[in-house]
Amino acid sequence: MFEYQFHDEYTLAEVTDKLGKKALELGLIHSFVVRYFADSRQYYIPDEIMSEPLTPEQAYMTLKKLVEQTKL
Repeated sequence: MFEYQFHDEYTLAEVTDKLGKKALELGLIHSFVVRYFADSRQYYIPDEIMSEPLTPEQAYMTLKKLVEQTKL
Protein backbone atom coordinates (compact mmCIF):
# COMPACT_ATOMS: atom_id res chain seq x y z
CA MET A 1 0.00 0.00 0.00
CA PHE A 2 1.25 3.48 -0.87
CA GLU A 3 2.08 5.72 2.08
CA TYR A 4 2.19 9.48 1.68
CA GLN A 5 5.51 11.17 2.42
CA PHE A 6 3.94 14.47 3.42
CA HIS A 7 0.78 15.59 5.19
CA ASP A 8 0.98 19.39 5.32
CA GLU A 9 2.97 22.29 3.92
CA TYR A 10 5.86 21.82 6.34
CA THR A 11 6.37 18.12 5.59
CA LEU A 12 5.96 18.81 1.85
CA ALA A 13 8.81 21.33 2.11
CA GLU A 14 10.95 18.80 4.00
CA VAL A 15 10.39 16.15 1.32
CA THR A 16 11.15 18.74 -1.37
CA ASP A 17 14.45 19.56 0.36
CA LYS A 18 15.38 15.86 0.32
CA LEU A 19 14.45 15.54 -3.37
CA GLY A 20 16.62 18.57 -4.15
CA LYS A 21 19.59 17.01 -2.38
CA LYS A 22 19.03 13.73 -4.22
CA ALA A 23 18.86 15.53 -7.59
CA LEU A 24 22.14 17.27 -6.76
CA GLU A 25 23.79 13.96 -5.83
CA LEU A 26 22.61 12.41 -9.09
CA GLY A 27 23.96 15.37 -11.06
CA LEU A 28 20.54 16.26 -12.47
CA ILE A 29 20.80 19.90 -11.38
CA HIS A 30 23.91 21.99 -10.73
CA SER A 31 22.52 24.01 -7.83
CA PHE A 32 19.54 24.20 -5.53
CA VAL A 33 18.67 27.19 -3.35
CA VAL A 34 16.03 27.43 -0.64
CA ARG A 35 15.02 30.78 0.85
CA TYR A 36 13.48 30.34 4.27
CA PHE A 37 10.82 32.74 5.52
CA ALA A 38 8.91 32.65 8.78
CA ASP A 39 5.87 31.02 7.19
CA SER A 40 7.08 29.60 3.87
CA ARG A 41 9.98 28.64 1.62
CA GLN A 42 10.95 29.60 -1.90
CA TYR A 43 12.92 27.25 -4.13
CA TYR A 44 15.29 28.14 -6.92
CA ILE A 45 16.33 25.47 -9.38
CA PRO A 46 18.49 27.32 -11.92
CA ASP A 47 18.25 26.39 -15.55
CA GLU A 48 20.27 27.61 -18.52
CA ILE A 49 18.26 30.82 -19.00
CA MET A 50 16.89 31.99 -15.66
CA SER A 51 15.51 30.89 -12.35
CA GLU A 52 12.24 32.05 -10.85
CA PRO A 53 11.13 31.30 -7.30
CA LEU A 54 9.03 28.16 -6.99
CA THR A 55 6.56 27.24 -4.29
CA PRO A 56 7.18 24.00 -2.39
CA GLU A 57 4.50 22.35 -4.54
CA GLN A 58 6.07 23.48 -7.82
CA ALA A 59 9.55 22.51 -6.71
CA TYR A 60 8.36 19.10 -5.50
CA MET A 61 6.72 18.29 -8.83
CA THR A 62 9.75 19.49 -10.82
CA LEU A 63 12.27 17.56 -8.72
CA LYS A 64 10.10 14.44 -8.52
CA LYS A 65 9.83 14.37 -12.32
CA LEU A 66 13.63 14.74 -12.71
CA VAL A 67 14.45 12.01 -10.21
CA GLU A 68 11.83 9.59 -11.57
CA GLN A 69 13.12 10.03 -15.13
CA THR A 70 16.53 8.74 -14.07
CA LYS A 71 14.97 5.56 -12.65
CA LEU A 72 13.40 4.64 -16.00
